[in-house]
Amino acid sequence: MDGGQSRHDHAAARTDLRIWLRLLASSTLIQKRLRHLLRTRFDSTLPRFDVLAQLERAPEGMSMGELSSHLMVSAGNITGLVERLVREGLIERVPIAADRRRQHVRLTEKGREAFNAMTPEHDRWIMDAFAALSEEEKQNLLAILQKLKASLQETKP
Repeated sequence: MDGGQSRHDHAAARTDLRIWLRLLASSTLIQKRLRHLLRTRFDSTLPRFDVLAQLERAPEGMSMGELSSHLMVSAGNITGLVERLVREGLIERVPIAADRRRQHVRLTEKGREAFNAMTPEHDRWIMDAFAALSEEEKQNLLAILQKLKASLQETKP
């Protein structure tokens, strides 16, 4: 391998690393802001909001496995949170007709109301996070991230 190729590979690796660090930093900053705003405005947390959002999209409910898959965390990571949301009356457990030993969780009316109260402000906070980008830049970023995601999904872990 010649020295030029090695320098090129090193430069490409540095660029890839810088992109990864910028994505991570941006994601972390957005999450930090959302966590703060949810806590101060609604006395809630980002994981609570995420669970409610997933269940809002599935009116019939979903299993704990489905919920953890959608949230990209292990079922064990959400068990305690789901228990608290059930105790607070925001979600409920519903037996699955085909297998009474298994249950779905779904939003209650109280949970739907809580989620609907948070959603407009959450949406505005997300829009504020990307306000520095033009519409064209947002569309370009979205296309690039979709391409990256597709590439990563094709790659085995």
